Amino acid sequence: MLLSKSCEYAIRASIYIAAKTAVKKRADIREIADAIGSPISFTAKVLQKLSCKQLISSVRGPNGGYYIKDPLAVYLVDIVRAIDGNDLFSACAMGLQTCSDTKPCPMHHDIKPLRAQLLTEFSKASVGETSADYWLEKYFLK
Repeated sequence: MLLSKSCEYAIRASIYIAAKTAVKKRADIREIADAIGSPISFTAKVLQKLSCKQLISSVRGPNGGYYIKDPLAVYLVDIVRAIDGNDLFSACAMGLQTCSDTKPCPMHHDIKPLRAQLLTEFSKASVGETSADYWLEKYFLK
């Protein structure tokens, strides 16, 4: 895929956490890792990055866990940028440093509209909206 493994897990985890938040619950690290099919230590590192960017929140203690303050205000593009940066939407498909409209690589004009479409789709999909049908089992996360 186009996303790093960390970013894939971050998106899955965020969707799961948003689904839990919607039913007024928090999710602990083991539960999240199991739900998305990720190793616990890897999941913890990904969630730490999301927490540092204030995309998710956590509470310690017996009733603690991860949650999202406003799942409708966190978009998939925010998660991608927090984990992978902006390269998915702007970097040269061939890895050239100087690729641009004025000095394009051989694939530039074909890839540019696809990158724009990805940016549009990731920008209009909030984790709250994306997670809405999780409990109805309309999709899976692992």
